[in-house]
Amino acid sequence: MKSRYNKLLWMAICATAFTACKKDFLDIQPTDRIATSSIESDTAVFEAYVTNRYIGAKLQDKEADGSNPGFGRGFEYSMMSSYTDESIYNNDDGSWLIQRGQLAPENLGSAGALWGRSYRSIRECNYALSILPKLQMSEGHKTRLDGELKFIRAFRYHDLIRNYGRVVLMGDRVVNLNDDLQDATLFQRAAIKDGIDYAVAQLDEAAAELPLNNDGTWLLGRATKGAALALKARLLLYAASPLYNTGTWAAAATAAQDVIALNKYGIYAGGYRNMFLINETNEVIFERLFTKNANHTHLEIANGPNGYGGWAGNTPVQNLVDDYEMANGKPITDATSGYNAQAPYVGRDPRFYATILYNGAAYRERNIETFVPGGRDSRDGIDNWNTTKTGYYLKKFMNDEYPLQNPWGNAGFQPWIYMRYAEVLLNFAEAANEAYGPDAVPSGATMSARQAVNMIRQRPSVVMPDIAAGISQGDMREAIRRERRVELAFEEHRFYDVRRWMIANTTENAPAAGITITQSGTGFTYTPKVALDGRHFETKHYWLPIPRTEIQASGGQLQQNDGY
Repeated sequence: MKSRYNKLLWMAICATAFTACKKDFLDIQPTDRIATSSIESDTAVFEAYVTNRYIGAKLQDKEADGSNPGFGRGFEYSMMSSYTDESIYNNDDGSWLIQRGQLAPENLGSAGALWGRSYRSIRECNYALSILPKLQMSEGHKTRLDGELKFIRAFRYHDLIRNYGRVVLMGDRVVNLNDDLQDATLFQRAAIKDGIDYAVAQLDEAAAELPLNNDGTWLLGRATKGAALALKARLLLYAASPLYNTGTWAAAATAAQDVIALNKYGIYAGGYRNMFLINETNEVIFERLFTKNANHTHLEIANGPNGYGGWAGNTPVQNLVDDYEMANGKPITDATSGYNAQAPYVGRDPRFYATILYNGAAYRERNIETFVPGGRDSRDGIDNWNTTKTGYYLKKFMNDEYPLQNPWGNAGFQPWIYMRYAEVLLNFAEAANEAYGPDAVPSGATMSARQAVNMIRQRPSVVMPDIAAGISQGDMREAIRRERRVELAFEEHRFYDVRRWMIANTTENAPAAGITITQSGTGFTYTPKVALDGRHFETKHYWLPIPRTEIQASGGQLQQNDGY
């Protein structure tokens, strides 16, 4: 978050916000923490406490670098893309076992902290909500903070629901660690519909209380009315999807239309690639901001090519590369598309070039060389233990103005976008297509499903051919899914999309493919390969297992997900 959120105060509060010290003859106030009495009496301290609820505790190794985790796993070393058919993480770091279907309650790899961090944050929000009415501040400001806390709490429930399905609904309860943990109500998992209904109701309340804009004292990066409505639209889209099957497509379309009707957001005209490098574009609905006082993972060195001194990191797989259309809008599998297997990177969707570094791509002071023998970014280059296993490197999110070598403290300041307008348009398109078909304009809406997708495809710097009128509902469904695949690549959607559509048994059982490029004279030959073997998905993997430690802490009362 912004440095003015007072990082030192956050560290102190986070250390013991919920630690109660029993009075005895050594009743001494610790000097390394902020007393709960200060949070409950000093409005400035309370405000800092609220704004820092956007940040979660670091609960396991390699979750963050320089600044604690926010929501999900945005900008961690091993991104969530490396749990899917978007990328593999070059050095594993607990991601390969997820790809290989080796998840167990005792070992969730790099996804092991989602349950604990979410419930910790929910308790923090409940605590703040319990003392907010007692504070001396204007009723208008209390209302805003109330909406903000309900939004954060709903976001955490949304994270729990999309990862575990049925969740424990705590309401406004602030559980004390000294409470009797045999209270069965602490461990009863609600039906998925009840969880979604609760989170949606909280977001409705938040939307009514939050401001439309980040301005004045309402700092950039804090929740707004649009953020609450956009998260509601995402949840209702999930609810209507096959895995959840608890809502209607019409309701999801209406919720997305409510965001569109704000007339606040649009498709950013400054270029697809640039959108991820600067703060607060007109497309951003909710993002996390970083400064030199709160930098995150240094993305350039973490994901850069080994020939530049990078560590390869989250390397795109051939599965994703092959799903980028040609610039004429045709898939590479279409014999009339113009695709040339001997020049596979020519004439592709412009978003391909903004997302993936490939052999021959212009990068910094030279072109990428993943070919063998002798390619500087191949296994024949320097630091070959950091060579990509797929033949590709990540470009999206990388700022070439930041130093790649020795970046410490001088890089890692890009925002992480949680929600943006293109997602809302895609959410609307999917729901409207399922409810009404490709070309019908729903009552109260301003566009059809097909028109919404075409708005994205006509983005300045992209300009892909429109999806033509007359397309069938089934073909439109596939077009929307392909559009989500490339437009939202690496933004933590694919993991949940293939599960809610219930196609993960196909996508996650396909090998993680790569390419070996061999130079011969002035030409290259392209040989497919398996970059990560053993990818495996079973029905039980549609949901993550609840960590064994959580089951044990409940005395066995917390019910595990099926199959684990």
